[in-house]
Amino acid sequence: MSAVVQNKGQENSTLHFSALEPPRRYLFGPGPSMVHPRVYEALSKPIVGHLDPYFIQVMADVQQLLKTAFGTDGGATLVISGTGSAGMEAAVANFIESGTKIAVFANGYFSDRLTEMAKRHGADIARLEKPWGETYTENEAREFIGREKPKVVAYVHAETSTGALQSGQAICAAAHAAGALVIADCVTSLGGVPVEFDQTGIDIAYSCTQKGLSCPPGLSPMAISQRAMEWLRARTSPVRSWYFDLKLIHDYSTVSHRYHHTAPISMFYALREALLVIAEEGIENRWARHRRCHKLFVDGIEAMGLRMHVPAEHRIATLNTVCVPKGVDEAKVRKRLLDEAGIEIAGGFGPLAGKVFRIGVMGPLATEDNVQFFLKEFQRTLSAEGYSI
Repeated sequence: MSAVVQNKGQENSTLHFSALEPPRRYLFGPGPSMVHPRVYEALSKPIVGHLDPYFIQVMADVQQLLKTAFGTDGGATLVISGTGSAGMEAAVANFIESGTKIAVFANGYFSDRLTEMAKRHGADIARLEKPWGETYTENEAREFIGREKPKVVAYVHAETSTGALQSGQAICAAAHAAGALVIADCVTSLGGVPVEFDQTGIDIAYSCTQKGLSCPPGLSPMAISQRAMEWLRARTSPVRSWYFDLKLIHDYSTVSHRYHHTAPISMFYALREALLVIAEEGIENRWARHRRCHKLFVDGIEAMGLRMHVPAEHRIATLNTVCVPKGVDEAKVRKRLLDEAGIEIAGGFGPLAGKVFRIGVMGPLATEDNVQFFLKEFQRTLSAEGYSI
């Protein structure tokens, strides 16, 4: 392949580029995850306009399929054109006004990011702090919310930075008793771990496409309860973010279909196909498959004499945090895995920097053969870096 580039003072110079051939990787990190072959095929389909009746139907299909994935019958399901952080920003921008009191359950990086976004939107912030990797009890949730009496409560359901899964039932019950709305970060849980939006009592949930849904990054699915939709319709002050104004996005995607923005057509094709793959497997079957592979993974890790960072009852089935053994350089382990086996995993950051490996087992990689393949290569690499199994 060649391209002619004309620069000032240098006409008709030719730069030669090699063909685009990304290396083959096994994405065992916290995301992005492996993409299903049918999703790649969907990405190759011809695009239509973002107001074309065909695309309007694609959006409707996605919204319907998302209801099953989130576990909701009422309210609204929407898709934000942007990654999971765009969904986070949309949740904050629409349900927090200047001076709104928000109570944040802080125990990892993404609760900190949520806090920072709320701060920039002028919120009055109350935080309950715990070390990264710990979760909150029912009594702690009731006491915190009862004391602070916020208008909005926010927590991270599956914390990507720690591997900890936070139950939301007590948080939502206490929040509703105080008259507050609940925002839940479901970026790492949707598609691999039960979200149970209605049963839990969540009001606003956002996620991403590149983890449990086995789709490329680029979209942020959202679910909004009926009570949250009513709150949104009653809001009189303008949302500070025009692009993330959920009333405008809901009108474009669900009601009038009037132009709001040029949606990424191919990514909607991809998401629709990814959700169809999940629907055909059955969402409960998918959760069970991930639980089985998680158990197999943990059994193998513990057989090597390694420890998990999070207690068993609070682990995310799709994302494992394994403690780095003493004397081992986790960065060298990750580099050797990538160079010799094409396996990508991630390290810790913040307080967990150098202390944990973050290893995802999700989507197409959540099979017994793939877990055994990873464990074999991980053991070999640890041995090469001086760890005695």
